[in-house]
Order: sequence, then structure tokens, then C-alpha cells
Amino acid sequence: MTSAVRTAVRARPATPTAVLDVVVPVFNEERDLGPCVRRLHAHLTAHFPYPFRITVADNASVDGTLAVARTLAAELPGVEVLHLAAKGRGRALRAAWSASPAPVLAYLDVDLSTELAALLPLVAPLLSGHSDLAVGTRLARTSRVVRGAKREVISRAYNLLLRGTLAVRFSDAQCGFKAIRADVAARLLPLVQDTGWFFDTELLVLAQRAGLRIHEVPVDWVDDPDSRVDIVATALADLRGIGRLARALVTGALPLAELRAQLGRAPLAPPPAQVPLGLPRQLARFAAVGVAGTLAYLALFVAGRGVLGAQAANLLALLVTAVANTAANRRVTFGITGRRHAARHHLQGLLALATGLALTSGSLAALHAATAPSRPLELTVLVAANLVATAVRFALLRLALHHRRP
Repeated sequence: MTSAVRTAVRARPATPTAVLDVVVPVFNEERDLGPCVRRLHAHLTAHFPYPFRITVADNASVDGTLAVARTLAAELPGVEVLHLAAKGRGRALRAAWSASPAPVLAYLDVDLSTELAALLPLVAPLLSGHSDLAVGTRLARTSRVVRGAKREVISRAYNLLLRGTLAVRFSDAQCGFKAIRADVAARLLPLVQDTGWFFDTELLVLAQRAGLRIHEVPVDWVDDPDSRVDIVATALADLRGIGRLARALVTGALPLAELRAQLGRAPLAPPPAQVPLGLPRQLARFAAVGVAGTLAYLALFVAGRGVLGAQAANLLALLVTAVANTAANRRVTFGITGRRHAARHHLQGLLALATGLALTSGSLAALHAATAPSRPLELTVLVAANLVATAVRFALLRLALHHRRP
């Protein structure tokens, strides 16, 4: 286990026991750390009605970050420093949250991309006991977000993939603005394996599967142009994390039943029996899902075309939209709710994907063999191939799902 050293300045009178501990995980942030903590401290002093603490969690910085943090701790009441010898945002949060005496724990990114006015709405449901975790979301209708198209597409594709593979119900897994009750953290943190950027997602998935209440707060968010996150490396790590977590859920390696019994809320009442839809209504709903899926597919293809090439962008776009398509058709087209047989249905959906991949990749290959196509012609051929693939997918999905309703 990584060693940690906590620095607390006691020359001034001790502050009351903190109700909220806001952790700021940092790595080589000597320039931004001072303005961030001073602004956060001023905001909490002016707008947060309870005692608070700010913990700067420095995970293995090699510049002057630790010295800046210690200066802040000496200057501002309620600021502490936790130094770790190894990198990893998840590792820093685990260490800081585990050592904190506060009943509500939170964290935010050092760039303060999220407007601090959302901090009190974030933690209020946890202070009242109404909710167990709280997350900021940049994907709500009332959120106001300023960021480039590339990050927007990647973020939405990632959350769409989570909905399809892990059946998550929260909308934004990676927003650096979250809070959790300390008693809940004490039970969940030992089960979270990731020490990096997937830490957030894993924690939220475990909380949802344990029946905990997750409160979402729409936020105003401005992208940091100086962000040092390696998008490709982070995306690959997230995909590995999704695979590892999916295996653990399928094999029953996690004590979710025990957690649900101890922390979760009991269901109110079983839903009424659902009447299967007739073929015309199924076709109408499948068509609506198909239109949305095709638009998402084209957006992902165009976003990835210049970086990955036509075939790789086609594969990625098909994979993401196929998972989302199966999830949507289970619920909307065929009226299947719950997680029973979900893994089997997604596997059958991926088999249907193979048909779509063969049609679209074959069409692309034939088109490029015949001529050097323009981008509009390329998209036109893909749309036509997708229409054929969609008809085949409907037949396969109806056969796989319609007669296996839970």
C-alpha cells in the first residue's frame, strides 16, 4: 500500500470538526494550485454554512507542487496536505477519503473547470441523508459546457458505452466533481481496484449495483485548454477497466448482495406486467432507435475518420452504437427491463453487429477499390449499407429478444 504523509499546520487555533472535506488531487500543478485553493477557500468561507476542510492530495509531484501546498496550509485555516509517493488520481482520492474524519467527502479538479456555485447543491443531499453519492453532470439539458467537439464526442461516446455494457443510469461518469458520504465510502473503497482515471466509474457502478442513491447536479463547465490528460491512454485504460469490471459482475466476484442488504434501499413494489408490443409498433420504435443510432454512428465516424482512418473509425463507431442500440431496443422496442439476460442480449446484439460490419466495411472497401471517393459519397454509401444492416439487425434482435422476455 502506498505510503502517505499528512501535513497539518497547528500554529493557529484548531478549527471546528469539518463537516465537508474537499480533496484536490494534484500532480505537478505548482502554477495552478495556489489560485485554485485560494479561490475554493474563499468560496467555501463565503457560501458554505458548515465547517469545512480542504485537502491537497499531492501524488508524486516532481516540481514545486508540494512546497506550494504546504505554504497554503500555513496560510489558510482548514487546509491540509497529503503527500503520496506514487501517481494516480484514484490512489490519491482513496488515501485522502480513507483518512478524513469528515462525514461528507468530495473532490474537484485543480483547474476548477466546474463552476463552484454547484458545490453546495452537490453535497446538500448527502448532508441531509437523502442521497449516498452525488456527481456533477455536463450532459444534462440545463448544463452549460464550453469545450471542443473532439472532447464532446469522446465524452458522450464513453458514457453511451457505459450504458450499453454496464447498464449504468448516471449520465456523466468522468466529470471531476463528485461527493460521497463517508460511511458509504468506507464500504465501497476496499472494492475499487483502479488507482487512475477509471476510479470514478468503478465507484459509481458499484454504488448503483448496491442499490445506493446517486444524485446528479447539472453543472456549468469550461474546458481547460492546458489539460494534460492523455486522451488515448486514458481511453484504453477505461476500456480495460470496463472489461475487468464486467467480468467481475458476471462472475459474481463482488459482494453486491451483501452491500445491497446493508446500504441499499428496498424496492417499493414490483412493476406491473408488461404487454408485448405488436409488430407495427415494434417496427416504428425500432426505426426511431435506428435513426438516432445512425446519426450517432455518422457523428462518431466523422470524428474518428481523420485520426483513425476509414475502417478503424467505422469499427469504433459501429461498436459503440451497436451496444447502445441493443440497450435501447431491449427497453424501447421490445419492452424488456431489468438486467436479466442482459449479457446474453448484448452478445446477440454484437453478433448482429458482425453483419453490419461486414456490410459497411465491404461497401467501403469496394468503394475505395473503384475510385477515390469524396467524403459525402463515402457517407452516402455507408448510410445505404447501414439501412440494409438495420433491417437484418431488426430480424435478428426480434428473434433473440422478443421471445425471451423476463
